[in-house]
Amino acid sequence: MIPAVLPLLLILCVSSSPIAHGKTSSLKSSAVCSGHRVSIPPSSRAWVPLNHRRGPCSPFPSLNTVPSTVDVLHRDRLRADTIRKGLNGTAGANKRGGVTVPTALGSSLDSLEYVVTVGLGTPAVTQTVHIDTGSDVTWVQCRPCPAAACHPQKDKLFNPVTSATYSAVRCGSAACNGLGRRAFYGNGCSRRGQCQYAVNYGDGSNTTGTYSSDKLTLTPKFAVDHFKFGCSHAEQLFTDKSDGLMGLGGGAQSLVSQAATKAFSYCLPPAASYSGFLRLGEPRAAASRFAVTPMYRSENVDTYYLVLLQGIAVAGRRLRVPPSAFAAGAVVDSGTVVTRLPATAYRVLRAAFRKEMRMYPRVAPPSDSILDTCYNLTGDVKAIPSVSLVFERGATVELDRSSGIMLDGCLAFAPNDDDESVGIIGNVQQRTLEVLYDVAGGAVGFRPGAC
Repeated sequence: MIPAVLPLLLILCVSSSPIAHGKTSSLKSSAVCSGHRVSIPPSSRAWVPLNHRRGPCSPFPSLNTVPSTVDVLHRDRLRADTIRKGLNGTAGANKRGGVTVPTALGSSLDSLEYVVTVGLGTPAVTQTVHIDTGSDVTWVQCRPCPAAACHPQKDKLFNPVTSATYSAVRCGSAACNGLGRRAFYGNGCSRRGQCQYAVNYGDGSNTTGTYSSDKLTLTPKFAVDHFKFGCSHAEQLFTDKSDGLMGLGGGAQSLVSQAATKAFSYCLPPAASYSGFLRLGEPRAAASRFAVTPMYRSENVDTYYLVLLQGIAVAGRRLRVPPSAFAAGAVVDSGTVVTRLPATAYRVLRAAFRKEMRMYPRVAPPSDSILDTCYNLTGDVKAIPSVSLVFERGATVELDRSSGIMLDGCLAFAPNDDDESVGIIGNVQQRTLEVLYDVAGGAVGFRPGAC
C-alpha cells in the first residue's frame, strides 16, 4: 500500500524482492590510481570496473582544465531542478510535426561523473560511457559525425558499417514507437525508413541520430544481443571526452530493461584515485548484508527510482524531524552530486552537525556555493560525526565518514526550497556503498564497505 503521506502519486513496485528480507571527500585525488579497495569477484558474469571521469583511474586522457567544486555544484543544481520538474510533470514542451515533445527529456549531462567501458558491435569496439540512472536512452557517437557536430572523444567513433550485427531500427516498429515522449522522428523517418531519435537534456545538451540495434558486450561472459541505442550523428554542448551515455533508468529503453536482468547495482569509489564497479543482475553478497527499503515509481515519468526517507541520525542520535517533512519521497540518483533534503530536515541536520563540530571553527563557504557549513579539517576524519539515513522499514544506512558526508570541507547536503519538493540522494552520500536497484522485486538496497 502506498503511504498516504506521499503526494507524488507514487506507484509501489511489487515487493517480492529476493533480497528483501584519513581525508575528507574532495574532487581532487592522489596522482596514482590505487585500483580497487576490495577483492574483485573471480567469476561475476556481468561485473565491470567503474571510475570517476577525472583523476588517475580515469580512462580519459588528462584534461587541461578541471572545474571547481562551485562549477560542478552549479551544474548539479540544473540536474536537481530537472529531476523535480520531470516528477512534477512541469517540463516544458515544443510542438514538432503535430506531436508535443518535452524540451527536457533527461537530466543535466555535464553533471555526470562516473564511467564504464563496454564493447559495442561485432567485433566489439571499445566505448567508454557515462552511467546515468536519470536517463533511459543509451547513445554513442557514430560515423558519420562531422567535427562541427560531434565532440572529440577518447575512442574511435563507432562505425555501424563495420559491425556484422548492426541494424537500424525501422520506423513504425514497436521499438521506434516505444520511444514515445523520449524522442521524435521528424515527419516519421529518414529517407531509408530508419527511426530517428533526439534526446534533449535539462542543461541544454542534446543528441540526435539513428535509433539502432547491435550487440552490447559488458564482459566476455555477458552480452546483450539486439541492444537498442542511439547512434548519434550530432550533439551540442557536451564537451567531455566520453563516447556517450549508458541509460540505467527505469524506462523500457534502458540497459536494465533490455538486459532482462531486472536488477543492477554499483559502487562509487571514495575518491577518484580508486575504482568501483557496475554489476548487472542480483549481487552474490548475502541478502542480510543489505539495508533494504521499498522502491517507488512516479506516474509522471518511469525513469527515476524513489524511496521514502524517514529520518536522519547524527552521532548516533535520531534527529527530531517531523515525518511530514519527508512526505514527498526521494530519488536515488547516480548523477546528482550532493543530497537534497526538505528544507525543514536540512535545517535540523545542519544544526545538529554544527553542534557536534563546535570545537572546530567554521570557514566561509566558496562564493556562490550551495553548501553553507564548511570547516578546515586538514584531513582530520575523526572530527566528523557519523551521519545515518533512515529509510522506510527501518533500513538504516551509515554514510562513509571519510567520503560520504563532506565535500571539500563542507557538509555535502543542500536544502530544497520547501518540504513539498522531492528529495534526492546524491552520489557523495552513496560512496563506498553497493547500491542495489532490484527493479523486479521493487526494492533498493545499500551494502556498506563494498568498494
